[in-house]
Amino acid sequence: MTIQDLVGEYSIIGSNQNEDQNTYKGTLHLTLDQNERIKAKWIINNNQIQLGNGFFKDNILVINFHYLGENDAIFKGVVVYKCLSKNVLEGFWSEEQGDPEFLGTEQCFRTNTQNEFLN
Repeated sequence: MTIQDLVGEYSIIGSNQNEDQNTYKGTLHLTLDQNERIKAKWIINNNQIQLGNGFFKDNILVINFHYLGENDAIFKGVVVYKCLSKNVLEGFWSEEQGDPEFLGTEQCFRTNTQNEFLN
């Protein structure tokens, strides 16, 4: 698998980095920058935008992310995805302000796979 294989849009299902592990849904859009590094944009629960930059090696994708939270505070973290295939990513994440006893989780499923089956 190459980094170019990961470019596209994914549906995500995740759980937060807290004791309750509240769940969320959203989308993840992956593109490449001019240096062949990953650019990520998440839309969580249709209202929260998160942005990130990352890199890919040995079927592992690592993305440093940030977003604007309550009271205009900037939250930062890192997510690590195991790329099970170019259509399925399984990850865990942590924010610097999150509960250090827990990790968030995320599963991503490519949404535009129909074209692959037509080719």
